[in-house]
Amino acid sequence: MTSPVRAGIGFDIHRLVAGRRLILAGVEVPHERGALAHSDGDVVLHAAADAILGAAGLGDLGEHFPDSDPAWKDAASAAILGRVLEMARKAGWTPTSADVNVFLERPKLMAYKAAMRKRLAELLGLPPDAVGLKARTMEGLGPIGAGDAVAAQAVVMLARAGSI
Repeated sequence: MTSPVRAGIGFDIHRLVAGRRLILAGVEVPHERGALAHSDGDVVLHAAADAILGAAGLGDLGEHFPDSDPAWKDAASAAILGRVLEMARKAGWTPTSADVNVFLERPKLMAYKAAMRKRLAELLGLPPDAVGLKARTMEGLGPIGAGDAVAAQAVVMLARAGSI
């Protein structure tokens, strides 16, 4: 028998480059560099979408939204997340909670975290208290610590539709 509750984990990382906007959880964060990506490069929404796909047993983000597909060139990651939520719901699953770590050395995200959490909750159709969002640095280590990359890790819980 299939469990009425499932957990999925997602991860995404992108280089930071000049000339791109930095979008995190659907919120633009002022910075001189943004994520180099086929879409808008929102690592938070990509990680959340990947976690949903995994929990629902639907593969991964690269299978459904390959960077070779021109349909997703410069796409808003909110649209990608929306499509993933539709796929999960068609498979009989709905999100119940999410928790996200954002890894970014700079800029500091304290002033944006509440808006990011609120937007992520809206996109997932959840109350804000069902969504966690934490900002982490890498203490100067690796490409994230050097300020050359941004990453996110997400855990999303899904419940069988009608079981909650």
